[in-house]
Amino acid sequence: DPSEKVYKLWLLVSRIENGSGTAYVESQDGLHWTKPNLRQKEVNGTLDNNIVTPDPAREWPANAIENVVYDPDDPDAGRRYKGFANCYGREPMVSPDGIHWNLLNVPILSSSDESNLSYDRLTRTFIATLKQGGPHGRSHALSTSKDFEHWTEPELIFHADDLDQELGRKRIGARFANPALQQPSYNIPETYNVDVYNMAVFRYEGLYIGLPSMFHQTGKVPKDWPGFDGFPIAPDHLKAYRESGDWSGFHDVQLACSRDLKNWKRLGDREPFIGSSPLGAGAHDLACILPPSFPIIRGDELWFYYTGGMNYGLVLDKGLERDEFAICLAVLRRDGFISLDAGEEQGALLTEPFLMPGGRLFINADASKGDIYIEALDKSEQVLARSVPLRGDLLHSEVQWQGSRITDLKGERVSLRFEIQNASLYSYWFDQNLEKVER
Repeated sequence: DPSEKVYKLWLLVSRIENGSGTAYVESQDGLHWTKPNLRQKEVNGTLDNNIVTPDPAREWPANAIENVVYDPDDPDAGRRYKGFANCYGREPMVSPDGIHWNLLNVPILSSSDESNLSYDRLTRTFIATLKQGGPHGRSHALSTSKDFEHWTEPELIFHADDLDQELGRKRIGARFANPALQQPSYNIPETYNVDVYNMAVFRYEGLYIGLPSMFHQTGKVPKDWPGFDGFPIAPDHLKAYRESGDWSGFHDVQLACSRDLKNWKRLGDREPFIGSSPLGAGAHDLACILPPSFPIIRGDELWFYYTGGMNYGLVLDKGLERDEFAICLAVLRRDGFISLDAGEEQGALLTEPFLMPGGRLFINADASKGDIYIEALDKSEQVLARSVPLRGDLLHSEVQWQGSRITDLKGERVSLRFEIQNASLYSYWFDQNLEKVER
């Protein structure tokens, strides 16, 4: 919350009466968190807790608060926070502070037990992804709203495909071959499958980023599977398995992008963007990873808060269940999703022609072990201006030119050619503000 300069989190918690609930915590620095005494709902015989709910009379799962966003543009100060209630079917709700919530009298968004929400401030659009069935299993539909009350009909936009199944079998095999990683409980090849457990979608600069959490199912057993009898399972857990069977597997979060929220391009050869931490690292994301809804921009870094779990399915040597979860933090350099790289052999990038907007050119690149040159070319690819060599870890570096000024080319149709050696290029942009630029 930039107005209060406070970081706020809403946590789904268990080990309370009636199953689960939502707790609220806050922080001054995003690392050290406090639990304010809200006295809103009696839990375990006391009001002294940090539980929040849209209605104290509700019980789980209808009292869950999920997928909260901050909306500084709503003229009604009582609607600055927006989120969903309920774990099955999302009920839009609003709040002045993220603590006191009011349900809106609007239709429920149909969803299974996973969803995500972000706010595209540039177009004032709320973006929700909703879990539903599709090819190969769990998939995600998208619904948008301009006012948080009227939503478009959910439309399937992302699901696993045959290539995911092919790559998934290789990753499952590599997982079982790597003793440094948490091993799933079951290895039953005939039940292997990859589907989309959750998907975050958010605007970043000029496009939309998607972070699908891909679940790699390594084994599935039916409710009458005899092997349960030999496991050290608590009676209530055994009862649940006898009713629905069990699954095991692991997640990784991959990377995709889109210009229109409907057509998605998979990036990075579908390799993990956020993957499992190794055993002994002291982290919780050993098996389960549910994606961050959107990054928090902190200077030259992007902070991603996500849910990590130690297990998915039984841990056979301990008899543990799926309740070892925590909030995790991943930090990325600004614009650091994807880079274009060159090694000892120089590489070149030529942009499409465009009208020079004027102003100064900036780049985000890592040339700490090499260098980058940039040239401005006319339609015949004749050099109009050439930069001085760019070296170092350049997070938002203004490009300096040899002789000619790039500002003199304003309005001309040009291309940019980047010559890169032993360096990585993340992004470039123009800024027409001639004062000092801070990002």
